[in-house]
Amino acid sequence: MQRYTWFYPPNGEISMKICSTLIIVTTMAALLLVVCPIQAQSGDGQKILYQTAFSTDPHWTTNNPRSDYWDPNMGMYHFGIEPSTGNYAWVPVEYDGGSFTLEYDLILEQVDDGATFRLGFSGNEMDRGKGPNVITEFTTTKYGRIMQLHMVNQNAKLMDVTSESSSYNGPTVTYGLNTTYHVMVIYDDNIKTLTERVTEKTTGKPVWSYYLNTLDPLKFMNRIYIGSVGDYGVTNKYAVGYIDNVRLYTPAPVTETPTNAVSQQPTSPLYTPHPTTRKPTTVPTTFPTSTPKSSPSIVFACAALGIVSAAAGMSKMRKNR
Repeated sequence: MQRYTWFYPPNGEISMKICSTLIIVTTMAALLLVVCPIQAQSGDGQKILYQTAFSTDPHWTTNNPRSDYWDPNMGMYHFGIEPSTGNYAWVPVEYDGGSFTLEYDLILEQVDDGATFRLGFSGNEMDRGKGPNVITEFTTTKYGRIMQLHMVNQNAKLMDVTSESSSYNGPTVTYGLNTTYHVMVIYDDNIKTLTERVTEKTTGKPVWSYYLNTLDPLKFMNRIYIGSVGDYGVTNKYAVGYIDNVRLYTPAPVTETPTNAVSQQPTSPLYTPHPTTRKPTTVPTTFPTSTPKSSPSIVFACAALGIVSAAAGMSKMRKNR
């Protein structure tokens, strides 16, 4: 009969193994405490309110799933927007007011005359004619394929500016189909301006940029959306394409107050606008002077590293015995 002999290591070896395991586990916990919060922020400390690269289903709510849906093969979100249908797709976000930047990538495959692609940041109604609402638009008119920044604040004041020459006293700027554009809309709560910037995604070449004076602070927005609510144009006209890399964030806190800081307003490429009725009054920019607090994750990480050091010391003491 074969016999089995059980080996029991000395208590010291068991203790050393326990200490080694404790060091490994605690080190991993410390790293997780440090890394996880960083992933919730951008590299420069901006607070991310929403972002998706559409690598997985973002579960946007839509009343038209045949046209508005996540395309897993493309890794993007497909849209088909038709006037007078009230179609929409949206996702909720938490926004407490103040400056923000909304950006996304856009590929337009079809924009019929009279059709318009819209991506906006709004309240519950998502209606082009009702506030609060900030909308970036790409449409086709008698002037060609033009871009537009449209805004209705919570006090029902409506303003817009297009890339057509008579709208902003600059050269008419058009967009093309089957080209990837990067679109940014930037709200500066300090000077109450709203700016749209459009660039070519692959080259970074500026396409068009202009701004509006919001007059009042923008507040009470809680949805990012695409759709045709409030558009009562002719049906059977379509804006079709894809969006990608949607991101909404607020700026990082500023710890210094610059002296004699004056706002610089963006303009159309190669063009400096002359004063018009649309141009907001330039005022000194003020910044908050609060000092950012230490992240709780750093405190936990330091505590965890302290445990690691203590465990390592215990292990060393046992080895010396």
